[in-house]
Amino acid sequence: MNDGGQSPGSSARSNRKDARRNRQALLDAAAAVFVTSGVEAPVRDISAKAGVGVATIYRHFPTRADLVVAVYRHQIDACAEAGPTLLAAGPTPYAALGRWVDLFVDFLVTKHGLAAAMQGDSTSFEALHAYFLERLLPVCTQLLEAAAASGEIRSGLDAYHLMRGIGNLCIGAESDPRYDARRLVALLVAGLRQSN
Repeated sequence: MNDGGQSPGSSARSNRKDARRNRQALLDAAAAVFVTSGVEAPVRDISAKAGVGVATIYRHFPTRADLVVAVYRHQIDACAEAGPTLLAAGPTPYAALGRWVDLFVDFLVTKHGLAAAMQGDSTSFEALHAYFLERLLPVCTQLLEAAAASGEIRSGLDAYHLMRGIGNLCIGAESDPRYDARRLVALLVAGLRQSN
C-alpha cells in the first residue's frame, strides 16, 4: 500500500521534476552572481541566492568549471529558445530580430571572466563554442530570413557575420563604463534595414 495515494512512478516523476527545478534555480542564481561578481564568486554566494546548501551545488556541479559550463549552456539554450518565441509574438520580424539581438548582447556582455575560467581547458572551451554556434546560428538565420522575407531588411545577410560583428562590438564593454556596446549594436541592426 502506498502512502499519500501516489504510485511509485508518479513519485519518481515528481522527484525528477524537483531535481530539474533545483538545477534550474542553481543555474539562474549562478548566472546572476556571475554577472555581478564574475565566475570566481564564492560558491556560498550562489547557494545563498539559490536558497540551497553549498553541498547541493557540489552534488550537481562537482567543480567550478562544471558550473560555469552548465550556466553558459543554460544561457545559450535560453537565447536559442527566445528566437522563435519572439518571432511568433513580435509585431514584425524585424522587431523580433532587434529584441533577440538585445538578448544576445546581454548574453555576451555578462560573461565576466568566462574565457579566463576556461583557459586551462581548451577542449571544454571548444566544445562550448561549437555548441554556441550549433544552437544560435540557426536562430539568427531564421530571424534574418523572416525579416528579409517581410521586406524589412535586405536579403542575403549571413547570420555568422552578424553574430561575429555583434560579438566584436561587445568586447571590452564590461571593463569600460564609457563604452556603450548596446548603442553600437543598435546602429548595426538599424543598418540592416532595407533602403527605400
